[in-house]
Amino acid sequence: MSTITRRRVGGSSNQDDSTQEPNASTNPRDSPVTEKKIAFDPREVNESKSTPKLTLMEEVLLLGLKDKQGYLSFWNDSISYALRGCIVMELAFRGRIAMVKDPNRRKYQLADRYIEVIDDKLTGEVLLDEALKMMKTSEKMSVASWIDLMSGETWNVMKIGYQLKQVRERLAKGLVDKGVLRTEKRNFLLFDMATHPITDTAIKEEVIKRVCTMLITRVTASSIDAQSDIPHCYLRTVSMICAAYAANVLENALLYLQHDLREQAFNRVDELMNDYSTWPFAGEGAKMNIGAGKELSIEIIAAVLNVLTKMDAIVSIDILFFKIIIIIMNE
Repeated sequence: MSTITRRRVGGSSNQDDSTQEPNASTNPRDSPVTEKKIAFDPREVNESKSTPKLTLMEEVLLLGLKDKQGYLSFWNDSISYALRGCIVMELAFRGRIAMVKDPNRRKYQLADRYIEVIDDKLTGEVLLDEALKMMKTSEKMSVASWIDLMSGETWNVMKIGYQLKQVRERLAKGLVDKGVLRTEKRNFLLFDMATHPITDTAIKEEVIKRVCTMLITRVTASSIDAQSDIPHCYLRTVSMICAAYAANVLENALLYLQHDLREQAFNRVDELMNDYSTWPFAGEGAKMNIGAGKELSIEIIAAVLNVLTKMDAIVSIDILFFKIIIIIMNE
């Protein structure tokens, strides 16, 4: 009688054939050992090959981290909001969420269109799964609403529970688990704070190289996608660059470029933001092969980038409101 054992993709529990005892019989008739068959889910194998090592949020966080000090700039008040936008885009790229299929949605602004969960299978990434569960169990809301709620930008006390807390620290710990960062404690005058210096510099260098290649050379979507097993690799890189720009960390990837190349790079970012923050995509984005059945998920990417293009105004309003509160309290 044969038994079936479950094999987890990427696991290390299976023993290699070379570890068998030297005196073991190779004749099945002489061996009393029960034959074992390996069962696996082909969908897991396919997904493991097409899943990037780092999420969009992790790549943006890496660009913002100081390599040796292991912390973000204390003056950056944009990255938290941008990271929530990356969470929504990552779920869309993985086919977990999509725009609600309703022809009437085109009557509304891109960022105000409702999204829904189309696949509630967990991703294995804690933040993504937490956001996915919230979207699954709540009422349908728009792209802009979800980014606001996960960022804590709401006056509705009933919806304060949708806020994702300690996103930057949790992302850093996830990168520690992946061997990209390490954890240290650093003293800042009156308190100690956990920092996460970079351990595997090659990972960050690869991200920076991808950013610079995209911004100072004219690569095409078809050429990039053809060289990668990751679906929509070109669009993922565009999304990461635009999110890093909105998070005020993109300049960290362009520090070593000459002045004229840096100016060229920022001009290119403006082009990308304009082309990919509308739906259907404009400019070079209009030539992109989306793939049948993926349009409603990719439409979310455009909606998030549309929200991020307005971040300067959002942050300015928040800062102005905060200053007004301070003035009133001091009166």
